Amino acid sequence: MLEFERYRDRELLRRFRAGDRDAFAEVYGEHNGAVYRFARAMTGDGAKAAEITQDVFVWLIHHPGGFDPERGELGGFLVGVARKLLKRRYSEEQRWVPIEESMLAAVRQRDGDCDTELLRQAIGALPERYREVVVLCDLESRSYEEAAAIAECAVGTVRSRLHRARALLARKLMGRGCAADV
Repeated sequence: MLEFERYRDRELLRRFRAGDRDAFAEVYGEHNGAVYRFARAMTGDGAKAAEITQDVFVWLIHHPGGFDPERGELGGFLVGVARKLLKRRYSEEQRWVPIEESMLAAVRQRDGDCDTELLRQAIGALPERYREVVVLCDLESRSYEEAAAIAECAVGTVRSRLHRARALLARKLMGRGCAADV
């Protein structure tokens, strides 16, 4: 980045911190494209990217002193804020997605139902380390300890893989007619 652009960003932020709304509009105009492109590449979704971009600049409004020009460039800093917001959003989404064992059992009982076939396909599409623990614990009803012995890993590893696998399955099945049943 040219020294002029760095100086311009510093000056715009100084004016913005002093209450100049036009300075904020210029900061937004200068950096929203880079933030949006990063968020779009990370999410693969234009709407989510637009939300994250908006969230970054709302964050900047509430934390105008959060950027230290001695530590780097404003554009890189704003992309870093986007990264943190994306990680937080992903973490929050994961918290609400897991499939409960009782739901899997209900789907297992309906052998002739298409939902069972969709579930089997989704399980088959999981990476091996996740598929293995789902099959052992949820489909074969083995304990965590038994699954750990079979998979040759720690019990904690089985639990974390099972949690991740359930989250992946829930996301895969949501748009395929299984969300209401699963």
